[in-house]
Amino acid sequence: MKTLRVYIDTSVVGGCHDEEFQEPSQQLLNMAQRGEIKLIVSELLVTELRKAPREVRDVLSSVPSGNIETVAISGEATELQKAYIAADVVGSPHRNDALHVALATVARADLIVSWNFKHIVHFDKIRGFNSVNLREGFLSVEIHSPLE
Repeated sequence: MKTLRVYIDTSVVGGCHDEEFQEPSQQLLNMAQRGEIKLIVSELLVTELRKAPREVRDVLSSVPSGNIETVAISGEATELQKAYIAADVVGSPHRNDALHVALATVARADLIVSWNFKHIVHFDKIRGFNSVNLREGFLSVEIHSPLE
């Protein structure tokens, strides 16, 4: 059986140290530790984590490197990010949210997991992202919270 490739954004990593989000976030990380899923970690996530407290920056160190796939910010992803913004899926002040989705889409993630209910895990946003994806020649992407 194919291992599920799951793109996580910064909210999931930070959620491991937030009382409200800790249990489901940690369960997802535990699945990666056991090799049940492969985490897709982007250059953007790594950059955003540099501003986080040490305990948040260290969350991913518990996951074996073989269970993490890293993706760089590419021209293809930034063009898709711009297409999301041009289509008003998200506004330009939230360009990093659009870039997270673009990076996951270009990497062909099976799933995006986020706690960002306003700009990513939102019915209208998901429809918008996938509409642009199909128009631009990409596959639709599944987007869920760690609770799902």
